[in-house]
Amino acid sequence: MRRGRARLRAVALIGIDGSGKTTQAHRLAEALTAAGHPATYHRNAGGRRWLGRLAQRVGRPDAQRLVGRNGLLAVESVLRWLAIALALLSCLVTGRTAVMDRWSACQYASIRAHGGQRWERLARAGYRLFPPPRVTFLLTVDPAEAYRRIERRGTDHESMQWLSAAATAYRTLPEYDRFVVVDGSGTPEEVSRRIRAHLTEWLPGDPPPPAGPGPGDTRPPSGGAGRDEPVPAQARP
Repeated sequence: MRRGRARLRAVALIGIDGSGKTTQAHRLAEALTAAGHPATYHRNAGGRRWLGRLAQRVGRPDAQRLVGRNGLLAVESVLRWLAIALALLSCLVTGRTAVMDRWSACQYASIRAHGGQRWERLARAGYRLFPPPRVTFLLTVDPAEAYRRIERRGTDHESMQWLSAAATAYRTLPEYDRFVVVDGSGTPEEVSRRIRAHLTEWLPGDPPPPAGPGPGDTRPPSGGAGRDEPVPAQARP
């Protein structure tokens, strides 16, 4: 399609807690709006953080100890479904691009990480109503680094066991080969450039990284496009 002809209806950012989803979703919504494609940030949370705080107030260690595993998965699935439905409806009415901080894949990964696979079929039946985003970015980061980020922000807590299980769950999803996998390590600016490199149809302002150093130039390419930079993938419509 010619640049400007295709409408970017929705973009989703997924990944384990601490991978930078919220930061990058905010940045992407701002970048799209500045480029002339009005976008709105939507945080499609499942309520686990809120339930965790409630659990601590009543003397329970975490949300699962408060409502049980099945109760937690049920609450998460319903709240996230409602959040996504409201986000899509809002953008349908306003015509703005929906930048989704979390998507249905986050719920499937949560179900797998909790060991509640029998819930996944039911969740998929409910979430099947939603049209898939044009691009789904999976931000990957080492669970140990994600743990450090979470502890640094100081608003909640996740165990290394949970973060490792969630990272594995994302990799085992049947949708995994359709995700655009982006290295979430590095500075927010570096990660933003990696994401924008896959959206040049709507964000043409970032010049592509040079193919290689010129004569006598030994500096590494700018923009995080070094040896460890992920190869741009073709996003499915």
